[in-house]
Amino acid sequence: MSSRHRLRNYSPVFPDRGAANIAAAYAAYNEAGGDYAAYADGDPTRLYDFDGLHGYADRQVWALLEAKLSALRATGSRSISILDAGCGPGTWLRRLVTRAYTLGFTSITARGFDIAKAQIQRAQLLARDLEKLSGVDLTFEVAHLAGRLPEAGGSVDITLCLYSVLSHLPVESLPNISSEIARVTSVHFITTVRAAGSTPTILIDSIKKARHFSHDNSRDKYEIALYDGRHMIFDFHLFTAAELQNYFADDFEVEDLRGLDLFHNRFAPDSRWNPASLTADVQFCNELERLEENLCQKIRFHGTGDPFPAGGAPPRNRDLEMSWK
Repeated sequence: MSSRHRLRNYSPVFPDRGAANIAAAYAAYNEAGGDYAAYADGDPTRLYDFDGLHGYADRQVWALLEAKLSALRATGSRSISILDAGCGPGTWLRRLVTRAYTLGFTSITARGFDIAKAQIQRAQLLARDLEKLSGVDLTFEVAHLAGRLPEAGGSVDITLCLYSVLSHLPVESLPNISSEIARVTSVHFITTVRAAGSTPTILIDSIKKARHFSHDNSRDKYEIALYDGRHMIFDFHLFTAAELQNYFADDFEVEDLRGLDLFHNRFAPDSRWNPASLTADVQFCNELERLEENLCQKIRFHGTGDPFPAGGAPPRNRDLEMSWK
């Protein structure tokens, strides 16, 4: 899909407490290192298996991204620019670059950035073979969203902001972040966030490693105590559908807004509450699939309020896909 890019004079201003949020999140994901990559993405050498804890949600996100890539290539374009804000170990950007190359894009510019140095180092290591491909300009950098992006206005075809990146930021900063992403993005912006009512998680690793964790969403405070002695406290916000849409509707045409992985993750194999045999039960898995498709856009399953403003369609600008994990 094409979109009309609206340029405006804009200088982002972020709350003072954003720096503290970034520092706390940096420490958590930096210390997690390779454990986070395994928890979030599974085996980094098997890009398209999607058989981990978040397999169902990841398959849905990838189907969308692959469709966007194919549609752009079908227009005859041979160049593409991709930005991944909060890229972690770089798995999603490597997926996109690899697929773009096989589709026949001959000029691929891709940048991923993250607050955690350990994650960026891992991303750089895993991307070494891709960086050698002709026409591929792939970089990973330590940076954060609380500031102006270096990309020129309208220079990015696809911007990603996946998993819990937006949840770590002060909610009052999201309109500024939305405007800055919109400034650089010419076609598609895809984001996922943690939803109010989502399944419990400690965000950086398997829940089995937590001695204790708690989340006070009224104050956006997350506290985790791990069995290895680490203790973390940082800001974290869970979104409703209407809330997320309201933060981005001024800058984007919202193409799709849905709950993501409402049921599958709840029935993931875990010896403490679910038998491993569930994943081999085809009839049960098919029923979960049916529930996901039928209920992913029902308001009562992912927050209160109408997904779009009263009186019709959202404002038209550039496309935004929004989902929950």
